[in-house]
Amino acid sequence: MTSPPGGNDDDRSAAEPERLVCARCGTSAEAPRLTWTFSVEHGARLDFCETCSRENLRSIEGRLDSDWW
Repeated sequence: MTSPPGGNDDDRSAAEPERLVCARCGTSAEAPRLTWTFSVEHGARLDFCETCSRENLRSIEGRLDSDWW
């Protein structure tokens, strides 16, 4: 049996879903979460849960780094 060109035998669909961890409170959830937000600060992606996002909405909209919250 042969694989199509550029294909491999790994079954990526069986991989576990990505886990998100809130950078502020540590809450975790399976990705994707439509109610979570993320920020790129100092070259690193930071995910924030719905609760932390809602509590700090004004700071997020003002584009303040999470260090200022």
